[in-house]
Amino acid sequence: MPASLKVLILAAGQKSVPGGGPLELQPLGESTVLGHVAQNLRGLALPTNLIVVAAPASLKSIQKVLGWEPTYVIQEEPLGTGHAVLQAADALTGYDGDLLILYGDTPLLRAATLRGLLNRHRLKRANLTLLTANVNHDLPYGRVVRDASGKILDIVEQSEASSEVKAIRELNVGAYVVKAATILEALQGLNRRIEGELRLTDCVQQLLRTGLKVDSYQLSDPDEVRGINDAQDLEQAAFILQKRIFRPRRQEEENEVAFGTGGWRAIIGEGFTMHNVRRLCQALANEITRRGEEKKGVIVGYDRRFLSRQAAEAACEVFAGNNIAAILCNEDAPTPLINYATALLGSAYGLAFTASHNPPEWNGLKVFHGDGSLLLDNETKSISAETNALATTDVIKLELDLALETGVVQIRDFTNQYVDAVEKLIDMEAIRKAGLRLIVDPMYGVGQLTLETVLTEARCRVHFIHNRHNPLFGGRSPAPDHEAMRDLINVMQQAHYDLGLAMDGDADRIAILDETGRYISFNDVLVLLYWYLHEVRGEKGGVVRNLSTTHILDRLARVLGEKCIETPVGFKHIAAGMTEHNALLGGESSGGLTIRGHILGKDGIFASAIVVEMVARTKLKISELQEQVWALTGRLYGAEETLPATPEMKIAIPRRLKKTPCKEIAGHKVERVTHIDGTKLYLENDNWAQLRFSGTEPVLRLAAEADTLEKAQALVSWLKQFVSAKN
Repeated sequence: MPASLKVLILAAGQKSVPGGGPLELQPLGESTVLGHVAQNLRGLALPTNLIVVAAPASLKSIQKVLGWEPTYVIQEEPLGTGHAVLQAADALTGYDGDLLILYGDTPLLRAATLRGLLNRHRLKRANLTLLTANVNHDLPYGRVVRDASGKILDIVEQSEASSEVKAIRELNVGAYVVKAATILEALQGLNRRIEGELRLTDCVQQLLRTGLKVDSYQLSDPDEVRGINDAQDLEQAAFILQKRIFRPRRQEEENEVAFGTGGWRAIIGEGFTMHNVRRLCQALANEITRRGEEKKGVIVGYDRRFLSRQAAEAACEVFAGNNIAAILCNEDAPTPLINYATALLGSAYGLAFTASHNPPEWNGLKVFHGDGSLLLDNETKSISAETNALATTDVIKLELDLALETGVVQIRDFTNQYVDAVEKLIDMEAIRKAGLRLIVDPMYGVGQLTLETVLTEARCRVHFIHNRHNPLFGGRSPAPDHEAMRDLINVMQQAHYDLGLAMDGDADRIAILDETGRYISFNDVLVLLYWYLHEVRGEKGGVVRNLSTTHILDRLARVLGEKCIETPVGFKHIAAGMTEHNALLGGESSGGLTIRGHILGKDGIFASAIVVEMVARTKLKISELQEQVWALTGRLYGAEETLPATPEMKIAIPRRLKKTPCKEIAGHKVERVTHIDGTKLYLENDNWAQLRFSGTEPVLRLAAEADTLEKAQALVSWLKQFVSAKN
């Protein structure tokens, strides 16, 4: 918006919370009511073009909230909103541009709404444009009266409205754009004729009757209409602001970068743009420079998704522009390989451009520390905040051809080194002797080259499906779940194979089928591998799992005299737990694992190879291995359900769960509860139930594990009924 715009905020109201001071200064989210009004003006006008009307008693407090850049004027007596505007006359002397007038107790107006109001005012060449809303419930706002053609005739306050006018659903929200001289002249004229309180709506009515062109902009979100009148309104406003945080695609629409449990992911062309890639890499480059680690450089790799290679090249240009050495992988590569290369060289950061198992319209970035572990939550929060504060002009870059010519960017291939590292951890000779026939589905991802090299060198007969380059991944998400493995199951049932393997798009997760084509849950895979590593390979140590992973691991750890450590969801937490406890194995039910001595990230190539080794070395079928381990641990049965998650649910459900002491669920006693990542209820005999919002998708996951399948399903049903309960 042009710098000719000035903004006037009326914050001299007399409303207050008992014992808490003026409503405008009450805490709201991470700011205050008035603070949110000011924040919504970002990008609309310079802070120096902001005028705040304050009451004498609240001036110092308002200055602390907003800082010293705005111009402050005092309304000595509470003589109405129109009178408050008149107090700014001296501050507006000589200015005849547009004036945006807002109330200091309406913090829920969106910045996009204010931009729409200003844009319509200028395009329509109106003398006055007011903000309106159509709502279905009765609110104490003035009604907008129009003629048959839609022309605004009047604004009638609710207290003065007839029953017929009160039935009008279009409300005057109380935000206006008007020429400064026009509004001041009209108010001064009214002030000479009206004794007592001078309302701003009196002036609007006057302008309507003088024949000036008056237009309106209608907002669509009824939440924006809410002003703050009491403590209950404050609570509701906090709920609305939290709800907006969880609104689907909010980050994309506001051009923000936000990290989830597995890195930054966004829809291509919305949030995932070259602009955001460059801003994010500039923020990472800034952090490297602050730490003095420019010489350590970065590793940059990418998968087969649309724009992954281009994003990796753009990233290298930014690091080169900041005098930070960058190594670009020579071709699309698995995330575990990039992770390995980062740790191998001890780089400042490793970057893998991928959206992992998300649908093909998504892309994103995983960022690793120099030891190969993912950035932790406090780090990603800091990096994303710095990213979102950067403008295009803040990005420093050097064109790739020049960067390559000068050597600040180099292209390297780490495939052989990575394959050698995996093979050192695998009993290749045992696999060679077994002569196994395998079928693998890399799901059109990047896992084939490395896994095929390992398995072929182990003399396996390997058949691949879905192995060509297809950025659309066959029209579905490259996630190795039961539903996505139908093709692999069909092929296995038509021909004899000892084992079926599948990897996700960036090859850090796997799924397996036994010799009959039966899908084996990854919970069972983790249990089998932990037993195998500990009892057959003779490697001692505990196991780390997340909150959503089977408690059979706990039982097995107790049988083996080891510890099972529970972490929040996100492999970064599992990696941290493994390091802290020197654990043997770390894994999650969604298909990721690693072992001590390998990378601090999940690795689908290594996981596939160790499963093959287990079958080869034990000379047992998967079903036989399961029976052998279950004889030690007993059985637990899992049930789960995934529900679409609305922004309201993400706030209301955690609140309800924390307020309601869950002592019993589906008739079973609850021994303890944790809220560290969603809500998890622990029952006797390693039974549990969990409710958790996904960190990568707008869904709510309900899961349970119990002594019988029926009990597990009953626990999930109880959770579902609880979710559907009203606030």
